[in-house]
Amino acid sequence: MSDRVHDVVVAGGGPAGMALAAAAAGRGLDVLLVEHRRFPIDRACGEGLLPAGVRALQELGLRSRLGAADASPITALRWIDAAGPSMELALPAPGGLGVRRTALSAVLLEAARRAGAEMLEAEVEDHRRDAGLVEVRTSAGPVRGRLLVAADGRGSPIRMREGLDAGAGSRPRFGIRRHLALAPWSSAVEAHLGAGVEAYVTPAGVGRVGVAFLFEPPNAGGWSALLGRFPVLAARLEGAAVLSEDRGAGPLVRGSTARVRDRLVLLGDAAGSIDPLAGEGVSLALAGALELAGLLPDAIVAGATREALRGWERAWQRRQRPAVAWAALLLALTRRPRLRRRLISLGAARPRPLERLVALALG
Repeated sequence: MSDRVHDVVVAGGGPAGMALAAAAAGRGLDVLLVEHRRFPIDRACGEGLLPAGVRALQELGLRSRLGAADASPITALRWIDAAGPSMELALPAPGGLGVRRTALSAVLLEAARRAGAEMLEAEVEDHRRDAGLVEVRTSAGPVRGRLLVAADGRGSPIRMREGLDAGAGSRPRFGIRRHLALAPWSSAVEAHLGAGVEAYVTPAGVGRVGVAFLFEPPNAGGWSALLGRFPVLAARLEGAAVLSEDRGAGPLVRGSTARVRDRLVLLGDAAGSIDPLAGEGVSLALAGALELAGLLPDAIVAGATREALRGWERAWQRRQRPAVAWAALLLALTRRPRLRRRLISLGAARPRPLERLVALALG
């Protein structure tokens, strides 16, 4: 094992880990990111960034790196009930962005490398925290750091090993996504709401839309069966060429009992994921990574103890609470069709109150 001790070892090369590596290295920290998958990384994702996520990209200097081929501005959220009523709510400035996940991965990798972060293509197999350091055992050999940031996803093995997992809840939901060769017909993300399943349509570049279904297990049955629940959407998508392999994910909601320990931080979905019907997952990951990066220089000087890292626990709670409340509201509406239709009809007639709510929850 090398004698080198990194300031930060980041486990996981998703948006949270990559943004943290870029921002922390940009603050002068010695950062090593460990990821076993080849870049750019693809995974099941609605691919919509909300205003907080767009601001994070701007802070990293990456918004201009995402061109029209892979990214589409999003100006609104549109809810469409399968029984007929619909409403559209404008997003607050700077709006949102529908971006192909592989394109986002590529620009984040570029930013991390440009800032000076190092990459190790390996799998994290185990870790051990002692009085002053963290030793991380990888498939390429052991590495050491003053702090380990677990950004290893919804099913985080590090969270599991640390005994910080809070489970998946009593009514787990799952998702499946594919891309279709079709010119986006709107600058809004469309949420088509049916009985026990929702379909989300996101513009993701010139000539491409992403379509994702979220559902509880009794409603599974494959892409065609899920699409068949939405005849109007199915007619719109009919004949469009498939551009990507179907990718699934779930259970979608996972919790953690704490986000910090001595020389350990949970970040992104590893810290706790909310139901993606809120559309906030990647935005929370990016914005949270930048906030954590701002805390790390002082925390590491102070020994990266739990007390020194307590600011991240507070920041995570502050960001997560409104997102969780928003997701809970939307999920309650999906399960109560009569109430949902009434709210959609009211929102269509008077959108401003609901737009202010969206700005508070997502802005």
